[in-house]
Amino acid sequence: MRTMKINLPLTKEVTKNLKAGDIVELSGIIYTARDAAHKRLIERLDANEPLPFDLKDSIIYYVGPTPEKPGAVIGSAGPTTSYRMDAYAPTLLDLGLKGMIGKGPRNHEVIDAMKRNDAVYFAAVGGAAALLALHIKEAEVIAFDDLGTEAIRRLVVEDFPVIVATDCHGNSLYSTQN
Repeated sequence: MRTMKINLPLTKEVTKNLKAGDIVELSGIIYTARDAAHKRLIERLDANEPLPFDLKDSIIYYVGPTPEKPGAVIGSAGPTTSYRMDAYAPTLLDLGLKGMIGKGPRNHEVIDAMKRNDAVYFAAVGGAAALLALHIKEAEVIAFDDLGTEAIRRLVVEDFPVIVATDCHGNSLYSTQN
């Protein structure tokens, strides 16, 4: 198990060197989206409309943060269960998405798309939402404001702690079979 710091964006050169079990601290820009936002992203793609952010070398964090308290950038920001995004993830990975952050295992279609696109899946610790929020330095809603906490946000993170749950070779902490 290795520990490393990564300055984003998350490039193919970086993902190819990550291994399941690596502990990583991410710094830079990530985006938030849960299932309702993912559905809208795919609807935009189907309608040949532009997405609200560039997927290339980006990371999507599966989170619906709580409202921020006065003086705070964001409320508690813990990961949601990732399988809700499994129907949408392969399309986004094929369009350049390089990383996802959530909790729980991914299905075979997602893992195949990760391998095909040199992408990784990070796990964030569930139950540590208030601690994770301390690593978020800026938060701005950039799309789907009507979704409330599930709107897409652009986050600036610093030393955001995650674990490589599934690497771009398909090795996963959730399974010994790939």
